[in-house]
Amino acid sequence: MGRTVRVIAALGLAVLPGTTAHAAAQAARPPRAVAPALTAPAAPALRRSAWTGTWEAAPSGTAPALPGAAIRNVVHLSTGGNAVRVRLSNRLGTAPLRLGAVTVALRRAAGPDAAPGTLRTATFHGAPTITVAPGRDLLTDPVPLPVRAGADLLVTVHTPDDDGPATFHRQAMQTSYVARSGAGAAQDESGAAYTATTGSWYYVTGVDVRGSATGSVAAFGDSLTDGVGATTDADRRWPDRLAEHLRVRRVGVLNAGISGNRLLRDGTGPSGLSRLDADALDRAGVRVLVVFEGINDIINTPGPTATALTDAYRTLVARAHARGIPVVGVTLTPYRGHRLFDAAREALRQQVNTFIRTGGAFDAVADADAALRDPADPQRLLPGYDQGDHLHFNDTGLLAVADTVGRVLDHRFVGRAAGVRVLR
Repeated sequence: MGRTVRVIAALGLAVLPGTTAHAAAQAARPPRAVAPALTAPAAPALRRSAWTGTWEAAPSGTAPALPGAAIRNVVHLSTGGNAVRVRLSNRLGTAPLRLGAVTVALRRAAGPDAAPGTLRTATFHGAPTITVAPGRDLLTDPVPLPVRAGADLLVTVHTPDDDGPATFHRQAMQTSYVARSGAGAAQDESGAAYTATTGSWYYVTGVDVRGSATGSVAAFGDSLTDGVGATTDADRRWPDRLAEHLRVRRVGVLNAGISGNRLLRDGTGPSGLSRLDADALDRAGVRVLVVFEGINDIINTPGPTATALTDAYRTLVARAHARGIPVVGVTLTPYRGHRLFDAAREALRQQVNTFIRTGGAFDAVADADAALRDPADPQRLLPGYDQGDHLHFNDTGLLAVADTVGRVLDHRFVGRAAGVRVLR
């Protein structure tokens, strides 16, 4: 099924893909012939004024609505620009969602206060409010607000009504703030009304920037990409560290990780196969896809066959190649010592890693397994990288993943134009 642009008739607003039907149709596509390794498709050229994704949180589930509240989501931008637009989602909701107000502002410091003079109201085809149908995402109008790479942006969403389950990203590894009476709080620079906190992001699933960015890298995965094990409020997930590595090149990095996510089965969030378009390929300015997912398929019951997983990787790659987007495959890291480790699952991990390294499906390979395993016991993480459960990484391990992926991007997908290093 081709990508369609749906329109809210009353306002003429473009609505982004992400419906269940769209995702299911994409997942049902048969595997296409994939480009062999070392022949990545040429990504289309981006003008410097094009929109580029600077931040993402893939919808992972729903939470009870907070009627009347204003939720001040704190998001960390990977690249800068002279204007922003925000992606808001009712993709997993079951009822129309009324947005009473949405504002953006630069954060003043480590809290809910906005930097003076930076708070802006986001609109929708010029209107300050909108109702979002269930199953849909939408973008705000452009908001003229200069932002720099590495800045924290406050995206405040006021929901006046109890509109049913709220689409959210559970595992933010970031503190955001809630004002219980939000009718006016969304417009306040002061954070005084934001007396409650949350460890999840509500409704906000992306931020794009317009200006000098040269494109973005989409990091697609599970809790290892989502950042479980990272220090909270420190922006040390491996996509954050990769963004630091690429910052001089003005490249954005989008974190499309969902803790607990699987490639083949819905569960914590839609399956990787069904959410690929909405959470990666449809995002603004994506030039390279990095796939680091599959360990949850292996360690959970029922487990897949090696063929089912390798076919899933081929399908992901074929769908990205159809968009002109090359794909980096990341090998699955060790987890001996974890409560779900056993010999059969480990044998499957080794089969999958052999395919990632040598199967020819991916345009390049980042060998995180080789980088993070303990040389004395290759089925285990190096202790200095282990968060403590023998599966997830600490800050040092997350940096090692970022370094491994960054070296591949530097070698394969980064060039030089007009004195500035950019994605080819």
